Amino acid sequence: MDVAALLVEQYGRIGPILHRAVRGLDSRGLTFRPDADANTLAWLVWHAGRVQDAQVADVAGIGQVWVVQGWAQRFGLPFAASATGYGQSSDEVALVDAPADLLLDYYDAVAEQTLEFLRRLHPADLDEVVDESWDPPVTLGVRLVSIVADDLQHAGQASYVRGLLDRSGR
Repeated sequence: MDVAALLVEQYGRIGPILHRAVRGLDSRGLTFRPDADANTLAWLVWHAGRVQDAQVADVAGIGQVWVVQGWAQRFGLPFAASATGYGQSSDEVALVDAPADLLLDYYDAVAEQTLEFLRRLHPADLDEVVDESWDPPVTLGVRLVSIVADDLQHAGQASYVRGLLDRSGR
C-alpha cells in the first residue's frame, strides 16, 4: 500500500464515526452535556471539522472550506472565522448549536478536500518541513498523523457522549 492510500484509509474512518454519533439527533441531543462543562456532540463534530480544515488547508496551501465555501456564514456562530474550537471556554462550547445535517455536511466537505490532497501525496512529500517553530521541526508526515489522531480522538469522544445520551433516557 502506498502512503497516499494509507492516509486516505486512515482519514476515511473519521466521518463514519461522526455520522453514527449524531445520526437521528435533534438540537436537544446534539447539545446534551454529561456535566456542565462537558463538550457537546455538536461542538465535537464542528471542532473535528474545523481542526482538520484549518490544518490541512495550511499544509496544502489552499483555502479553508469553512471560509471559501461559505460554511462560516451558514453556521452563523459568534466566533472569528479563524476559530477552530481550540481553547474555547465551556460557554463558547454551548454556543455551537447546529442541526446534524449542517454539522455532517460541513465535515464531509472538509473530508472531501482533505482526501483530494492526500491522494496526490508521494512518500518524499512527507519529509517536507511544514513548521519550524518546534524542535525538531514538524514534517508534513508528522502533521498529518497529528491531525488524524486528534480527529479520531474527537470522534471517539462524540461516540462516548452519544452512548451517555442514549443511556440517560433523554
